[in-house]
Amino acid sequence: MIEEVKINEIQTIHAVLNGDRQAYEALVHAYHPHVRSACMAILLNRDEADDAAQDVFIKAYVALRQYRRDVSFGAWLHRIASNHCLDVLRKKKRQRTDSLDGLMSHDGEQGALEWPEPRETSAPGERREQTALALKALHSLAPGEREILVLREIEDMSYEDIGKALHCSLDAVKSRLRRARLRLQEKARHYLDEPSLSE
Repeated sequence: MIEEVKINEIQTIHAVLNGDRQAYEALVHAYHPHVRSACMAILLNRDEADDAAQDVFIKAYVALRQYRRDVSFGAWLHRIASNHCLDVLRKKKRQRTDSLDGLMSHDGEQGALEWPEPRETSAPGERREQTALALKALHSLAPGEREILVLREIEDMSYEDIGKALHCSLDAVKSRLRRARLRLQEKARHYLDEPSLSE
């Protein structure tokens, strides 16, 4: 978590703005796990998340003078990461419109066919199947739903920090998180109730 690698943000940012590139390397080192996790939550692809994280830090470096102290540096970085990854998804969607339409007409859920998993029929394979179903359910959520779940459940960010990162009120954070959790549960039940899994 960011709190565990806390550095003196203001002094470090001031040093970067005065031309100290090593100071920016310290910021990258401190916040890279958080940024990559944010990218992974939206893109769900390791290679793309790695590339996106690099792009985010480049964008942050260019825009560093625009950083305001009323939000944490981590929250500011997360907003850049979220916007960048959503742009990546929009570009991919434009490039693959026909295939996405085909997937949705075949299965009814965008992305559901992107997690093909072997059926497990023996008892030792049940845990593996449950994990696959959990990933399948997570992947079927909208990017914004995945994002807020990862921030709260994996990054363990406070509601206040999530609100700053996503530019929304505390009530909106709680409402969006509640909806995302319900959606995840619905998706998980949907996959668990598939006839072929109960055989």
